[in-house]
Amino acid sequence: MAIITKQQILERIKTGNISFSPELDVFQIQRHAIDMRLGFTFLVPKQWHLTNNGREALSIDHFQKDNPNYFDVVELEQGQTFDLLPGEYVLVSTFESVKVPNDLMAVLYPRSSTNRRGLSVDLTGIIDSGYEGQLVIPVRNNTHSQVIKLYPGERFCQIVFDQLDQPAENEKSRYHQKDIIDGFIRKNPLGGKKDDSEQKFIKEGRIRELKQEYRLGETHD
Repeated sequence: MAIITKQQILERIKTGNISFSPELDVFQIQRHAIDMRLGFTFLVPKQWHLTNNGREALSIDHFQKDNPNYFDVVELEQGQTFDLLPGEYVLVSTFESVKVPNDLMAVLYPRSSTNRRGLSVDLTGIIDSGYEGQLVIPVRNNTHSQVIKLYPGERFCQIVFDQLDQPAENEKSRYHQKDIIDGFIRKNPLGGKKDDSEQKFIKEGRIRELKQEYRLGETHD
C-alpha cells in the first residue's frame, strides 16, 4: 500500500471518486491528508438507568439482546461550545461525511495540536474501502483539573488515504451509506456577514459560512 498525496486526493475529489459532504474548504487540505472538522453532536456516556429493579448501574454489554441506550445525545447550536470535563470521555461526530472508493482505505489520526491540549484522540482506526458516512470518534480529557472547550467546526483529526494493491470487494456494514447519528447534517442555512478568518468563523459557530466562503478550487485573497 502507498499513501496518496494532496494532488492525487484533489484529482479524485474532482472526479467524485472521493467525496465529502459538505464539501471541503481550503483549510482542510494538507500535503498527504485531509483535516476533518468537529461536528455539533456529542454522545455523553450514561452511568445508570431505571429498570424494574430500580436505579441500576449501566454496564455496557454488546452481547445483550436488548441493549439500553448508553448515551445522552447533546446537539449544539451555532455559536455554542462543549466543555469537556477533566477525565471525561465522550464520542464526537465529524462535521463532514466521507465516501471512500473501493481501491482505497483510510486511517484516522489525531492532529498534533489536538493532543497538545490534553485531549486523547488516539489512532482511531481503519475506514474501510467503500465506506460512506460520518465518523464517530472517542475523545477524552486527559487532564486532572482543566476543562477543555471544544468548538464545533474546529479541525481536530485527519484522514490519510492508502492505495490498495487491488480494489476490495465492498462488504456493507450497518453504518455504510448511512449517517451514524440521525439528523446530524442540518438543513437550515446560517446567515451573517462573510469573514476571512477561520478561527473567527469557528468561535462564532458559523461553520457552514466558512465552508461557503472557502470552497475548494476557488481563489482566495
